[in-house]
Amino acid sequence: MSVTNPNPQTARSRKPSGGTFYNLQLVIIVAFVIATLFTAWTPASLIPGNLSEQLSQIMAVKSTTIADFPTPTARSRPLIGIVVGHWDDITKDPGAVCQDGLTEFQINQDIATRVQQNLRSEGFDVDLLREFDDRLDDYQALALVSIHADSCDYINDEATGFKVAATLANPYPERSARLTACLRDRYAEATGMEFHANTVTQDMSSYHAFEEINSETNAVIIEVGFLNLDRQMLTKKQGRVAEGITNGILCYVRNEDIDQDN
Repeated sequence: MSVTNPNPQTARSRKPSGGTFYNLQLVIIVAFVIATLFTAWTPASLIPGNLSEQLSQIMAVKSTTIADFPTPTARSRPLIGIVVGHWDDITKDPGAVCQDGLTEFQINQDIATRVQQNLRSEGFDVDLLREFDDRLDDYQALALVSIHADSCDYINDEATGFKVAATLANPYPERSARLTACLRDRYAEATGMEFHANTVTQDMSSYHAFEEINSETNAVIIEVGFLNLDRQMLTKKQGRVAEGITNGILCYVRNEDIDQDN
């Protein structure tokens, strides 16, 4: 059975009172959308001058904002440490000093900087470290090489060539032997200099940095030559010296073949 409302006025009063306002809102929204689409599709030449300029400026700001958005930082590359022998702010010891003022430190720094540049070009991060750098404490890297040079004084005609030594207390002697062999082989190949195994000193095998770095970091010290008889090589052909050290490190890191006779 249907129920008829006896009062038509009451029925009309239940109709939403916001109907007219709702329709007005709808008209405004539709008009805004149409205007937006018209602006987007209308060539700039048909848009009034001021409006066209404003739109151009808005788009330019938007483009610049996107271009300047910071990009994620790339992952760190493999790390190599290079100690510059006698780069010393503590004792101010420049190492060997020649009669004309040339110092061991100057030679070490020049060669170390070249090695750093070479290794960076090969995709490595490289720290240049001072002789007593605070960063040596528990330092962790694929390898650490400390660069030094030998005496300026004339000793005898045999005082020429290079030396390489690793710590005697290394917990991974096979790694030390490998890095030492790589440096010996590649350095001799690049410079033509001879390796003097019998003249490796206690100071080299007990080098202070060996006790400071992390035990996982394989480290060696190299005496690149004598500042007397090898001076020409160390002052005029530093590129070859740096190449020998660089190639020795790469030989170790990349597990390359070496000439066991060197």
